[in-house]
Amino acid sequence: MDLEKALLRKVGEAISRFEMIKDGDRVAVGLSGGKDSVTLLEALLLLQKRAPIDFSVCAFTIEQGKFLNPIQPLGEWLKSRGIDWTYYHDKPSHRLLDEQPDHGCDMCSRYRRRAVYEVVSGLGANVIALGHTADDFCESFLRNAMFTGRLSALPPVAMSSDQQFRLIRPLCFVTEDVTRAFAERMGAPVIPCGCSQKTGTVRRTLRDMFAEIEKDHPNLKQNLLSAMGNVDTHRLLDPRLLKMPQRAPSAEELLAIL
Repeated sequence: MDLEKALLRKVGEAISRFEMIKDGDRVAVGLSGGKDSVTLLEALLLLQKRAPIDFSVCAFTIEQGKFLNPIQPLGEWLKSRGIDWTYYHDKPSHRLLDEQPDHGCDMCSRYRRRAVYEVVSGLGANVIALGHTADDFCESFLRNAMFTGRLSALPPVAMSSDQQFRLIRPLCFVTEDVTRAFAERMGAPVIPCGCSQKTGTVRRTLRDMFAEIEKDHPNLKQNLLSAMGNVDTHRLLDPRLLKMPQRAPSAEELLAIL
């Protein structure tokens, strides 16, 4: 299947299934500088021309001091294509980098979230599109189950705590081999973030594990995605989801039965 058609079919399926975009929405795409967010932006621009609903698209980038290369080539590429792009240099994130260079991902994420809401408010957007792919969903699913004891993943749609913004992840059915190929075909400049190069992390461990297992089981990620959408609540260990008897039998009653 043609790469563009395959991409748009999966993005369209996600938008339709989870009602991500509605008539009159203004969608702000968070560009991280990587292949995934660039692919997401292009997919939404293409769908904007074909979709039966009317919505607008803009893009923004939060600079937190972790890009390995200058971001200017990305801005020039976007400008040459007439794309509405906002670049925001986040001073608090840079101070954090200077004062606590070994800070964790959670703190960085909190700083980024604050900056995102601040920027998007100024863009007049009510929807924030994030470039998390099927790979991210699968990794999140396993990370939560294996390391936090929770059966959960990334939500395809969520609301900000103040209910002002709808956060969407339209690439939830798109794997990174597709975004990599699509970004290369577009000739989009990819500006890597230093965080993506880290080794010895849980994320890197899971990625390496996926790569190894997929040599023999190429449908692994598709099966995990299917599992996330096909939950058998009666075969888990959460009592809230089980049809429990009104009263558990006592030890004496159990002995009498035996």
